[in-house]
Amino acid sequence: MSGRKRAIALQYGDSDLSPRVVATGAGEIARRILEIAESNQVPIRRDDSLTEVLCRLDVGFEIPPETFRAVAEILAFLYRTDEHWRRKQLEKGA
Repeated sequence: MSGRKRAIALQYGDSDLSPRVVATGAGEIARRILEIAESNQVPIRRDDSLTEVLCRLDVGFEIPPETFRAVAEILAFLYRTDEHWRRKQLEKGA
């Protein structure tokens, strides 16, 4: 599928040991995953290499240990982005 846009959605719950794949796709499905994320104000991080690895997993599976570091970096990015967004919301309300 070289040249086709791919996307993957991960979810990390309090009871999960590691993030789970909740959606994956290429082409139109990838576009729809990104559209849903954007419309729900979910931060998006582009990492083509990691996407290639994670797109091989079935929906519902936890990510493999060899991807923990890369996913941890993405989660740190998301937490920072979320904190920045919350601060902006508080400033708007002040």
